[in-house]
Amino acid sequence: MPPLVRDIGYSLLMAGVLAVLFTRFRIPSIAAFLAAGLLAGPLGMGLVTDPANIDTISQLGFVLLLFVIGLEIDLRQILGSGRTVLASGLLQYPLTILFGMGVAYLLLWLGIGAGLLSETPFVPLYIGILIAGSSTLLVVQLFAVSFSLDTVAGRTCVSLLIFQDIWAIIIIALQPSFADPAVGPVVASLGGIALLAAIAAFTARFVTRPAFGWIAKAPELILVAALAWCFIVLMVGMNLDLPFQLVAGVNPHISVGAGMGALIAGASLASSPFSTEMVSKVGVVRDFFIVLFFVGLGMTIPSVDSPDILVIAAVLAVAALAARFLIAFPLLHFSGLDRRNAMVSSVRLAQISEFALIVAFLGVQEGHFGNDLSSAVILAFIMTALATPFLFKKAHAIHEGLANILDRCGFRAPASGDDQFEDGASLVLLGFHRFSSSLLHDLSLMHPRLASKTLVVDFNVSLHDAIRNEGARVLYGNLANTETLHHAALDRARVIVLTIPDEMLVGTNNQKLVHAVRELSPDAAIIACATRLDEIETLYEAGADYVYVPRLEASKSLSEAIGFALNGQISHYREDEEAKTFPPHLRDEVFR
Repeated sequence: MPPLVRDIGYSLLMAGVLAVLFTRFRIPSIAAFLAAGLLAGPLGMGLVTDPANIDTISQLGFVLLLFVIGLEIDLRQILGSGRTVLASGLLQYPLTILFGMGVAYLLLWLGIGAGLLSETPFVPLYIGILIAGSSTLLVVQLFAVSFSLDTVAGRTCVSLLIFQDIWAIIIIALQPSFADPAVGPVVASLGGIALLAAIAAFTARFVTRPAFGWIAKAPELILVAALAWCFIVLMVGMNLDLPFQLVAGVNPHISVGAGMGALIAGASLASSPFSTEMVSKVGVVRDFFIVLFFVGLGMTIPSVDSPDILVIAAVLAVAALAARFLIAFPLLHFSGLDRRNAMVSSVRLAQISEFALIVAFLGVQEGHFGNDLSSAVILAFIMTALATPFLFKKAHAIHEGLANILDRCGFRAPASGDDQFEDGASLVLLGFHRFSSSLLHDLSLMHPRLASKTLVVDFNVSLHDAIRNEGARVLYGNLANTETLHHAALDRARVIVLTIPDEMLVGTNNQKLVHAVRELSPDAAIIACATRLDEIETLYEAGADYVYVPRLEASKSLSEAIGFALNGQISHYREDEEAKTFPPHLRDEVFR
């Protein structure tokens, strides 16, 4: 067997076996890939005889990773993401870098880990960079499996992760200039990036997108065409100096590295109708190479023969967590996010990013520091990756535990104030999400008098003004807190609707809510939400008067649509339904 094939085979064998075992014990798979490299490499069983083989393949994985990230970066969506995300996304990364540099200089002053921190003048800067980003792979996966991507914290975290990835790409582009931080090389590097972005955008609009339109009916060609476009932009970027050398005999040093070229190639097609298909097609190939990339990183881990490696690893892990409390949380809170969601989002982003591994990998190649610091970064990544599931699950509890301290520090929860009815509400909506948004919109159009007698109870203060614009009153409060229910004067309400499924509730569930609401309001009609069929009877026993199951309501509507479609009358059905609910583009709801 050729050495390259054998080495890849051993790497995948170890990665696959360890990934299964790690997943069984809920340990992130990236840690399994790093451990596979450690075991298969020279420190382990020595199965891989030439690590350069894996390094060559992993470089391709790095390029594909950045290409796919570019495909998912829609600048129009980012610019329209609101003040909170824009302000926090622009400031969090650079402020955290400064925080990390301060930590490094403090440790040097104290004489802690001086062997690594004083290795080169670049190390304090790298300490800040390495703790500034969070792990997109880990965080998005945890939000997805908990069905909470569409929550306030989920959307906030994903938006911040996109900004962090962009910042990380800028750092990667500037890394070669660290040794010569003069203005000229940096301006030349940024100029090359801007020139390549302009070339890619122009070509994508007038050539590439029409070309993808020609092959849209042949999905198997989407992959090869996307990869071809990626490497066209990449090669153009790496050879930007060539035309100047041939024509004028000068080298402006504006060539763009492979990683930034791949990112620009993806971003130039992010808003095209084919980007989703490209992500799914290229993602499969990317995942193969990314496994080898992390296995290759694991092979570079030297033996831990210096206590400084463990010390710096622990410092990086603790500093990353501290930065989320001291920088990310205040930014989110003071830019408009309520205290709870600001804290939950910050805690769930408290890990080292996989981009930190890439930055460390390139830092060693550039000679900015040695393998010992790179090993400390890998260990810190593993530490924070192992802690992430626990922090993710306990984020709300951490907020509650710190509530008194946050109050004393000036981070106060919004006051419930006088946002209640003296004579009670006719309708109370407990929780507010997409279902509540559509319901309230319909009430404001068809029953404006009822909308004015409706009270919404929810802790997402960023939505409160929009809810009031629909004609309803709104009360800040946590549904898991009995005091919130008392303050809502539920004892005088006529109808109470529980609008949030159990998967999105924190600290309580619909059964507990129904029981508590029934005690407070024995005469009200209680309508509860169920996700599973076996929950229905339990909710009725707890005191609900009616239980609705969203998927059954959707199934009923879809069955009717299918019947009309089979009779050739689907257009009539659509007209009738839109007449009932108004065309979607005319529904100016809180949640679009």
